[in-house]
Amino acid sequence: MTVLKSLLDTGSDAFRANAAHYRAKIEALEALRREQRLGGPEKARARHEQKGKLLPRERVERLLDPGSPFLELGELAGLGKYEDVPPGAGIITGIGLVAGRHCMVIANDATVKGGTYFGMTCKKHVRAQRIAWNNRLPVITLVDSGGAFLPDQANIFPDEGQFGSIFHNQVGMSGDGIPQIAVVMGPCTAGGAYIPALCDEVVIVRGQGFMYLGGPELTYAATGERVDNETLGGGKMHCSVSGVTDHLAENDAHALAITREIVAHLGEPGTRRKTPAPPAPPAYPVEQIHGIISRDAKVPTDNREIVARLVDASAFHEFKPLYGDTLMTGWARIHGHEVGILANTGVLFVEAALKATHFIDLCVQRDIPLLFLADVNGFMVGREVEQAGIAKAGAKMITAMSSARVPKFTIITGGSYGAGYLAMLGRPFQPDAMFAWPTGRAAIMGPDQAASVLAQVRAQINEREGRRWTEAEDEAFRAPIRREYETFQDAYNFAANLWVDGILQPAETRDVLALLLDIAARRPKVETRFGVFRF
Repeated sequence: MTVLKSLLDTGSDAFRANAAHYRAKIEALEALRREQRLGGPEKARARHEQKGKLLPRERVERLLDPGSPFLELGELAGLGKYEDVPPGAGIITGIGLVAGRHCMVIANDATVKGGTYFGMTCKKHVRAQRIAWNNRLPVITLVDSGGAFLPDQANIFPDEGQFGSIFHNQVGMSGDGIPQIAVVMGPCTAGGAYIPALCDEVVIVRGQGFMYLGGPELTYAATGERVDNETLGGGKMHCSVSGVTDHLAENDAHALAITREIVAHLGEPGTRRKTPAPPAPPAYPVEQIHGIISRDAKVPTDNREIVARLVDASAFHEFKPLYGDTLMTGWARIHGHEVGILANTGVLFVEAALKATHFIDLCVQRDIPLLFLADVNGFMVGREVEQAGIAKAGAKMITAMSSARVPKFTIITGGSYGAGYLAMLGRPFQPDAMFAWPTGRAAIMGPDQAASVLAQVRAQINEREGRRWTEAEDEAFRAPIRREYETFQDAYNFAANLWVDGILQPAETRDVLALLLDIAARRPKVETRFGVFRF
């Protein structure tokens, strides 16, 4: 393989200014992460511990193997959407090692509104299930929830992708032989009681875990029967009378120890389809990416410099380097795992789209995962490219990208707009995982373009009505449109809405991708059936 040669001047004023700007962005990200990892307010955390419970993150830490990395997913979901709710939407989801096996962990945070489910909580739970299902990961759910947050019922109850989809996914995963374990560590009420009931094995904590379709108050209101929590749905009753649960634990630590033992007896985990090569660090420090990405979003990033700091030994076997050069395609390794990379180096022209189609087909034939590094304003427009068949070429690229059944991942490193966002494996095409860097941006079009288009439409209306705008009126019309698009396109808006699985620092990207590639390599190969290519 060819080693990518860096031409970066790390001593330049521009590099230093960019790096300082990026460091501020990383500090802002870390501040939000600290807020999210703290959980609910101090009083709620204190009440939780007074009951003899471990805090939610302590539960996750004790469940995982000592020293296991934990890839948290959706950590900023719900950011700014609910009053007095920190980022994360009251639930922790992520992938870690339990008894030597990669597992998806889903843990209610009862310090945040009693662990109740908001609309975004449901979406985050469902997303974690889908990732587990795609990768055949056992799912461990640490249940401690007051059920649905009733004022948000429109986003919880009636539709696909909401609370009911959690049960639907559980049934589907069970049918596909994917192990599911529940640990009832607190209340588990109403419809939520079906989450453990649909699992393979259930652990419940004595005197602390309670599981019932209707609590004592509802039971009295409906039947006139007076009954206490323990008799109605306590651990001893369910383990010895109803048989709804299988293992009775004395406390949180005991419950987690039992859970680890269950995982240890799940049988052999899947083996890799391919053996990775010995890993090697990039030839250049990954932190230099901070100085490569311009503090001015209008200045494009040299993605060759980015790739050189992400792949093993900075070695890259480029495909069609002289053709369609606004898209960089080629093969490299990340922590030893082979991957096919598509990285934007400009607007997508006909040639770039055709090159992408050819490259994706080759990766499918060779069973090589795909990584899209998205930084693109879209497809080229204009008479010349339309007559050259840009729509036809773009359709080929989208068909190849959408049809491919190899593992696929997306990192939005810069701007990702319009049909370019879609063609570079946008969220509608169901990437196995999708992340953004703090500089990531995505929208139908950029703020200035959107303001310009809508201003032109307004000007045409004014012309028909026989009136003309002043420059001040034109700018007053454009300014709120730019602000709206700037807010929408921000990586944190995408993370808050779970349109990406999280925001990564550039320096974290290699390790995250290595974990995901290792997991994906252990799942069965799926044959690709391409859609129709228009010629």
